[in-house]
Amino acid sequence: MAPTVRVRRVYDPPSEADGSRVLVDRLWPRGLAKDAAALDEWCKDAAPSPGLRTWYGHDAAKFDEFARRYRGELRDADHAEALHHLRDLAHEGPLTLLTATKDPGISAAEVLGDELRARGGRRR
Repeated sequence: MAPTVRVRRVYDPPSEADGSRVLVDRLWPRGLAKDAAALDEWCKDAAPSPGLRTWYGHDAAKFDEFARRYRGELRDADHAEALHHLRDLAHEGPLTLLTATKDPGISAAEVLGDELRARGGRRR
């Protein structure tokens, strides 16, 4: 059974269905006070590299290529431990990946969520 992994904007109010709320952006969201974020943790090591993030620039036309490149990054040693940690959280219960992106459907958090759901939330 696939784990429950949701992707939401960090600016949206928390929901009881969220489970663990984890910010997966490398940069802290603009205008959001840390005490108002309602996070369980900030896992910035799961975020795309600065170079990939800059290249992508949240351009919807580049999303498919961005997703392909980011999936490649998720397999490297720099991202491995963060990805394993998120898989463990997803296995324990509902997990909500949070992003400051205006359109979460074309975000790194969405790609990350797809990866976690596809792998069943278990450590490999």
